[in-house]
This record gives sequence, structure tokens and C-alpha cells, in this order.
Amino acid sequence: MRNLRIAGIGLTAAAALTLTACGSSDTGSSASSSAPAPSSSMAAPSSSAAAGDGMTTNADVFGPACSQLPQGSAPGSLDSMGPQPVASAASTNPLLTKLVAAVKATNLVDTLNSQQAITVFAPADPAFAALGDAKFAELAGKPAELSPILQYHVVGKRYDAKGLASAGTLESLNTAGGPLKIEGTGDNMTVNGAKILCGNIPTKNATVFVIDKVLTPGTNK
Repeated sequence: MRNLRIAGIGLTAAAALTLTACGSSDTGSSASSSAPAPSSSMAAPSSSAAAGDGMTTNADVFGPACSQLPQGSAPGSLDSMGPQPVASAASTNPLLTKLVAAVKATNLVDTLNSQQAITVFAPADPAFAALGDAKFAELAGKPAELSPILQYHVVGKRYDAKGLASAGTLESLNTAGGPLKIEGTGDNMTVNGAKILCGNIPTKNATVFVIDKVLTPGTNK
């Protein structure tokens, strides 16, 4: 999704203010719905980073929740996720079933999978659970409101934890949502105050950081 721009998605105040706290297994083609086409609902600025910048290996993974991942080559394990593009990899991760459902509801599966090098801050299931099932279902039925929230969790360049710490602030794909502020290092690293539960997870086209909150656009401007 190189050189595209976010267009046609209004970030409503109601959706942003709702997410103050803080599964689906099929990630083939996007689920059919009335959601906007992926090509127009998400955009990444072009990156000048050299190929491989920000890439990680299984040995780089850190955080208290990493032990909850399946082991060996089982679905959702590091070995299993590594060769897959990020949305497909996330679909097998037991920590991210709600996020995967949200991505599918907004028809962003293929969009995320097609990126060459991105960073994804992925809220774990308890982060979405804090909203309550009814509110999550409501947002899932309103892709025009949910999509910019998800965009706020994606950066159009690939970073590892060391790169995040060096950058300090990042611009997400939802540029209207304001910067993402990185603080701390290692197990004490946070993104807009959200703690990293398992970081430096490698996938084919993204480095993933599982976090304990849903990031709210507009709160860190």
C-alpha cells in the first residue's frame, strides 16, 4: 500500500472517546460486507528504509505474554507466524482473536498482508474485552468508525524495539490521530501508555508488538 493516502474515512469523536480502555481464524479473502474497499481505507507513507531494517528473529522476542504463544511449529507459534504476512499470522495467534475479527470486519486483511514493511501494535484480547461484547459488536458493524482506529495501530515502516526507542515518536497510518509516543525500553516500553506484552514478533512483512490497551486516536496530540 505504498504511496497511498488515507481517504474517505472520518474519525468520529464518538468512536475515539469510546476506546478509553484498553476471532476469527479465516484470513483468506476479506469477508464480504458493505465496508469500504481496503485500497481506499488504509494508506502507508513510502519508506526509505533499506530492506530488512527493523526485522527481528525469534531470539529477539520479549515480554511477559510471549510464553502464552503455542510452541514449536503449532499454529500461532513463532515458527508458524514468521513466514506468513501479518494478518494471516495474527489469525493463528491466541492473543489476538478480537483484533483479527476487527480487521476482517473492516476488510483490511488483504491490505495488511500486501504491505512490504510495517510495524503493528496489536491489542490483546483483554484490551478489546474491556469494551464489552455489545460495544465491540457495534463497532464491528460500523467499519467507517472502526477502520481509522485500527489504522492508528499501524506504522508504515518496520521497527524493532530498539528502533522504536530511538525514534521516540511515530506517525501511524491514521495521521489525523496524532503521534504515537514511545517511552521506556525492554519490558518497560510503552506505546501511548500501553504496555508491550510480547514484542519483536517477526512476520513476513511486519514486526508485531502485542499491547495491553486499544490505542485511542486523538489523545496524544
